[in-house]
Amino acid sequence: MQYTSVPAAPVTAIRAFDRWRWVVPLLVGGAVWLLPHSGFAPGSWGLLALFATTVCALITRPLPSGAVVLLSVTASNLLGLVSIQDALSGFANVTVWLIVAAFLFARGITQTRLGERIAYHTIGRFGGTPLRLGYSIVLADLAMAPITPSNTARAGGVLFPITLSVARAFGSEPGPTASRMGAFLMKTLYQGDLVVSAMFLTATAPNPLVAELARQIAGTELSWTMWAVAALVPGIVALIVVPLVVYRLCPPTLRDTRPAQQLAAERLRVMGPMGRNERVMLMVFSVVLLLWLSAAWHDASPTAVAYLGLALLLVTRVLDWQDVLAEKGAWDALVWFGGLIMLAGQLGKAGLPKAFATASAGLVGAWPWWAALAALLVLYLYSHYAFASLVAHATAMFPAFFAVALGLGAPPHLAALSLGFFSSLNAAITHYGTGPAPIVFGAGYLTQGQWWRIGFVLSLVHLAIWLPVGFAWWKVIGLW
Repeated sequence: MQYTSVPAAPVTAIRAFDRWRWVVPLLVGGAVWLLPHSGFAPGSWGLLALFATTVCALITRPLPSGAVVLLSVTASNLLGLVSIQDALSGFANVTVWLIVAAFLFARGITQTRLGERIAYHTIGRFGGTPLRLGYSIVLADLAMAPITPSNTARAGGVLFPITLSVARAFGSEPGPTASRMGAFLMKTLYQGDLVVSAMFLTATAPNPLVAELARQIAGTELSWTMWAVAALVPGIVALIVVPLVVYRLCPPTLRDTRPAQQLAAERLRVMGPMGRNERVMLMVFSVVLLLWLSAAWHDASPTAVAYLGLALLLVTRVLDWQDVLAEKGAWDALVWFGGLIMLAGQLGKAGLPKAFATASAGLVGAWPWWAALAALLVLYLYSHYAFASLVAHATAMFPAFFAVALGLGAPPHLAALSLGFFSSLNAAITHYGTGPAPIVFGAGYLTQGQWWRIGFVLSLVHLAIWLPVGFAWWKVIGLW
C-alpha cells in the first residue's frame, strides 16, 4: 500500500496557525496589561489581563478548554495574583457540582436509550406534516432539556443522528437533494435547540455560570423555578415562531412525511418495550424534575436534588461507578467551570466590573433603564460573532454588561435573566457559535451563506420576541 505524503507548505501553514493560537491570547493579555490602569487595587489589573488571555485562548483553542483554564488557575497563583486557596475555590462551588451531576444524568438518558425513545415517539405522534415534524424534533429537545446541561449532548449526541436518519428516509442527502427535507430539519433542530437552551437553568452550560456570576457580582439569586417561569411565555412564543420562520426561509420540497413516521415506528419496534433501566431512568427523571419545580416548598438545593437522583441511578444500577468515571464531559466541566468561576469571582472582588459599569454608564446614562437594557441586549447578541463558545461569551461579557445594567438602574433579577436568555440565543447567527453548530452544519445540508442569512433573520426574530413579549411578561410576574 502506498501512502501519499502531505505537502510541506500546507503542513508549515498549519503549524504556523497553531502557533498563532498561542500568540493571539498572549498578545491580547499583554495589550490589556499595558493599558493605563492607575487607581485600581494591586493585582486587579493582572487578573484582568489573565482573564482576557484565558477568554481569548478559549476562542482560539491552542489546547482544550479544560487545559486552558487549568493553566490559568495555575498562573493566577504563581504570578501572585491570588492565594492557592482562592485559586482552587471555584472547584468547591455548588453550581459546578450541579453541572457535573447533570452531565451524569445525560449519560443515563443516552445509555438507557430513553432519549431515543422520547424522540421517536414524538416524531411518530406529531410528524404528520413537514412543519409538524420540525416541531416534533424541537418538542423532543424540550422534553430532555431540564436535566441535560449540554446542548451539544442533547442536540448533537441524541437528536442529530435521529434527524439525519429522518432526512435520509426522505431520500434527502447533502447536495442536490438537501432541500427535500434535510436542510429544513437540520436548521430547525439547531435553532430550536437554542430556544430550548434558554428556557431552563439546567439546559446548557452558560446558564448556571450566569446564575453564579449574578450571585457573585450583586448577590442576585436565580433559582431553577424563577428561570423557568421567566422564560415560559417568550420561550413558548419563540418555539412556535422559530420553526415557522425556518420553514419559510428554507422550505422543504417534499410534503409527505409518512416515511419519517414509518421510520420512527420501525425503530421503536426494533427497540421493543421499555426496559427496566429505561423505566427507572424515567422515574428518577420525574422525581428530580418534580423536586426542582417544587423548590419553593422545600429547602433542598438543586445540587442536593441532582445528587439524590444520581444516587438513585447508582443504587438501582442504571449507572455504575465506571460510567461515572467514564463521563469525561462531567470532569472536563468541573475543571473549566470551576476555574472560570474562580477568575470571574476574583475580578468581582477586585471591583473591575463596577469600574467598567461606571465608565460605560455614561454612554447611555440619559436613557431610561429599560431602553438602556434593551440596547445592551442587542450588543450582547451581536458580539457573539467574535465567539465560538457560549461559555466563553458569557464569561467575558456577562459580568460587564450586568454591571452596566445595574448601574443604570435595571432590576437585578431582570437584568441577569434577560442576559442569561440571550447567552443561548446569541448563537443563532453563526455556524461556530456553540457545540452543536459545527455538528449540524457539518452534515452539509446548508451552505455557510444560507446558514448565516437564516441565522441573522432569526436573530431579529429573537429580538422581536424576547424584548417586547419578554418585558411584558416579566412585568406581569413582578421582575420590574
